[in-house]
Amino acid sequence: MNRRDFNVRMLAVGAVGLSATRTVLVVGDSLSAEYGLPRGTGWVALLSQKLEKELPAWRVVNASISGDTTAGGRSRLPVLLTQHQPAVVVIELGGNDALRGLPLEMTRSHLQAMVQSCQSAGAKVLLLGMQVPPNYGPDYSARFADTFTQVAQQHKAGLVPFFLKGIADVPDAPRWFQADRIHPNAQAHPKMLSNVWPELKKLL
Repeated sequence: MNRRDFNVRMLAVGAVGLSATRTVLVVGDSLSAEYGLPRGTGWVALLSQKLEKELPAWRVVNASISGDTTAGGRSRLPVLLTQHQPAVVVIELGGNDALRGLPLEMTRSHLQAMVQSCQSAGAKVLLLGMQVPPNYGPDYSARFADTFTQVAQQHKAGLVPFFLKGIADVPDAPRWFQADRIHPNAQAHPKMLSNVWPELKKLL
């Protein structure tokens, strides 16, 4: 093989590598949209940095919007799937549904529809489960948390049972939150990524 043939082959290999780049699409709310944080310190940005080092064939698109609900995510999803053609979709929605007192059946229906849309588009799905504070009552709290498990099991999707594990369920929880006591601070976001990564890695 002469030098010219070698260079042509290497250019072809490079082109294949570029075309093989795959996308992780994150559809979430303020927990994923860096609400109240310096740019680049949220868990999605940290995930992007991690993938650049460990799995450079993957890129991250963050389509999260502060205040979004499962209904909002569902309405935005078709365009996002068409635009980005992701191989994996991370769905981090539902917390605002609970804060607004929306019916659990509605939240479940929207999550199911989102998972089905992603899978129909050829993408794997990872659901990030949430929990609500004890003041919502033990029955509602249990049913809310179980919603994510039910949807994941029904559609064979990946699941992180509690996205804020080790942050919101520990005795020193206030130290991990901003002044509003709702949004995790920058110190908490590496922990959030640590909760997501083991399950996400299985899908990559």
